[in-house]
Amino acid sequence: MIHLKSASEIAKIRESGRIVARTMRLVSEAIIPDKTRTIELDLLAERLIREEGGTPSFKGYRGYPATACISVNEEVIHGIPGERVLRSGDIVDLDFGVYKDGFHADAAWTFPVGTISKEAQRLLNVSREALNQGIAKACPGAKVGLVSSTIQKYVEVQGYSVVRELVGHGIGRELHEEPSVPNFGRPKDGPVLKAGTTICIEPMENHGGYEVLTLADGWTIVTKDGTLSAHFEHTVAVTHDGPELLTVE
Repeated sequence: MIHLKSASEIAKIRESGRIVARTMRLVSEAIIPDKTRTIELDLLAERLIREEGGTPSFKGYRGYPATACISVNEEVIHGIPGERVLRSGDIVDLDFGVYKDGFHADAAWTFPVGTISKEAQRLLNVSREALNQGIAKACPGAKVGLVSSTIQKYVEVQGYSVVRELVGHGIGRELHEEPSVPNFGRPKDGPVLKAGTTICIEPMENHGGYEVLTLADGWTIVTKDGTLSAHFEHTVAVTHDGPELLTVE
């Protein structure tokens, strides 16, 4: 069942989203190439979330051990922070969720570490634009498949692939709610979007094939062919005036 949110409920998601956005900005600004360890970013993220009165949505969720998912290069999502040092030339996906006053918000962004290759920068540019194009379709009366197919078409025209095994999702009182929001499909697939729907749109694009594997830690998902992957995500409210980004400062 898709739970439509009232204006007051969307306001609470917006507040959680503001904390997500602030955390994203400050954590990304803390990255020092060839020095910063991913665990340091995780600890900073937790401190920032809690000082704003929020709780990390991910920590302990289905056993996940950290506040942030930090995924580097060929890691698609769910990378566990640790002693890895971020090197100049890496790309790093920071993914945070915040729970406050009964509601979650969730966002992700892939950042360059130092100077990256033109190939990597193009992947980031295309992935970010795919998110923007998908968000633009999240309007009342459209089907979820219009968001999905718009993302897929744009990414594949640019020569990249969209991950099939991982999708976006509804969000609200629960971190993951209905509907699922794939990054592939046909325009008339899925349920109709209605005002009050809150969803996470999160394209995951691979430089090579779309196949992925899960590492032995049970969480980290990587590209099967070892190529780079990028991930961008916003929490979005479907409103009568069009899509509203909720994970912004």
